[in-house]
Amino acid sequence: MGELIVIAIGGNSLIRDSEHMTVYDQYKACGETSKHIAGVVEAGHRVVITHGNGPQVGFILLRSELAKDKLHEVPLDTCGADTQGAIGYQIAQTLGNELRRQQVASEVVAMVTQTLVDYADPAFVSPAKPIGPFYSEEVALQYKEREGWQVREDAGRGWRRVVPSPQPLEIIEEPAIRTLLEHGVTVVAAGGGGIPTVRGADGDLEGVAAVIDKDLTSCLLAKNLGASIFMMSTAVDRVALFYGKPEQRDLDRVTVAEAKEYMAEGHFAPGSMEPKIRAAIDFLEQGGERTIITKPDMMESALRGEAGTHIVP
Repeated sequence: MGELIVIAIGGNSLIRDSEHMTVYDQYKACGETSKHIAGVVEAGHRVVITHGNGPQVGFILLRSELAKDKLHEVPLDTCGADTQGAIGYQIAQTLGNELRRQQVASEVVAMVTQTLVDYADPAFVSPAKPIGPFYSEEVALQYKEREGWQVREDAGRGWRRVVPSPQPLEIIEEPAIRTLLEHGVTVVAAGGGGIPTVRGADGDLEGVAAVIDKDLTSCLLAKNLGASIFMMSTAVDRVALFYGKPEQRDLDRVTVAEAKEYMAEGHFAPGSMEPKIRAAIDFLEQGGERTIITKPDMMESALRGEAGTHIVP
């Protein structure tokens, strides 16, 4: 069996711009990405695909708010499950179609996935992850009073609800993912970082209102499965120093030590490239062979060493 690659695709990569945000637009964008993932599978690699869901969760929350006088609102953990199912369906179908066209014998299964977190995580004390639509300060404070939300001003753009973003500890469906991989199935799992779940004293699982960083969960999955390569797709060809400035310098090959140095110097934006670099470092320090960061349409060439930023031990 070929080497195992975990490919993390961003939720924003399914939305090209503000003019292409419909479900059909996202399906088409998903199909474009699936063409390149199919090339990776065709090359003989075993593949697990993870994905982001931030914009899509935001859409559900906004629909829920607009319809709150007519229908029940949707809890945040269920928003995660809904988007895992919808995006997973799009990936599984478009990738399955591509594999069939290329006459590659591999089934694709999308799995709704729970991720265990700890209620003692400091993130539950100090929620900081913005979600959903923007509000005026007055409306946001009304939600805080009426619904018990934590709210915060977000970079001068308005006020938003903030929720905990705890560390992922365990992927509940990991044994099932392993079984599918052993039978040659390409798996879509841990969408949006997984549904945040806590385990009670009696062992029962329960969903909680939180959002887990999908790169951290993808990294955890890659480590636990013993993946050789952890690939993260993003909006840029390569990671860069001095990004967006005249002196910008793209990075082809970086060691863990160099990545740590660049991160300490503040080259990677929090909430954007920094979580990817942290996940890359964690994966490599736990035995991974290589992390690749690149655009979806460059995944195949990046695996050949012809594109992307390659982070190595």
